[in-house]
Amino acid sequence: MAQSPTSGAVKALQLELKKIVSEPVEGFRVKLLDDEKLFEWEVAIFGPPGTLYEGGYFKAIMKFPHDYPYAPPSVRFVNKMWHPNVYENGDVCISILHPPVDDPQSGEEPSERWNPTQNVRTILLSIISLLNEPNTFSPANVDASVMYRKWKDSRGKDKEYETLIRKQVLQTRDEAEKDGVKVPMTLQEYCVSTAPKNEPNDVDFCDYDYGDDCDDDDDEDNMYYDDDDDSGNEES
Repeated sequence: MAQSPTSGAVKALQLELKKIVSEPVEGFRVKLLDDEKLFEWEVAIFGPPGTLYEGGYFKAIMKFPHDYPYAPPSVRFVNKMWHPNVYENGDVCISILHPPVDDPQSGEEPSERWNPTQNVRTILLSIISLLNEPNTFSPANVDASVMYRKWKDSRGKDKEYETLIRKQVLQTRDEAEKDGVKVPMTLQEYCVSTAPKNEPNDVDFCDYDYGDDCDDDDDEDNMYYDDDDDSGNEES
């Protein structure tokens, strides 16, 4: 017998959707796949400027469990995504989407997994960060992980990974045009946000990834290679 959604889950999703639609933020946009299906959202993630994904328009489906926010949603890209932390079927593998259970074998700290204080915005900002800083220690796509390591270790001289990602980005342009979406191409365009500025606990992606000044264009090579360590995202 199918589980019915709780009233708490319905209310939580209604409030989140209303807030994101009325106060859009940088890096992504969301909408319902069907007005009658509150538990399935279509997500569009824009590739951050200054990264291999610059100019990309990546669509995904986010499905929420009926006991949300006590259990995490799932995220699956509908575009073809070649990435160390995305399975071949498009499913995203990231700690924040893992249930809050004690699993010593995973190598993840409980604090890195899902908890009810997380929300759609924190999930999507984590995925955006993951695009340019994949976790290769326990990849969902081993071949993509190996290719990424070759690209990074060669400091961009091995072009196979970069060429493949650039090709995928170009393929998304047609989808953006069909949807009538203008993809942000500069930091200034990307960092424009109409979210209220009086929320001290709200993390701004531009501040987090690019420094306090969104107009500060760092050298592109430094963006790609300034840190030989992988991101803090934990194992799949």
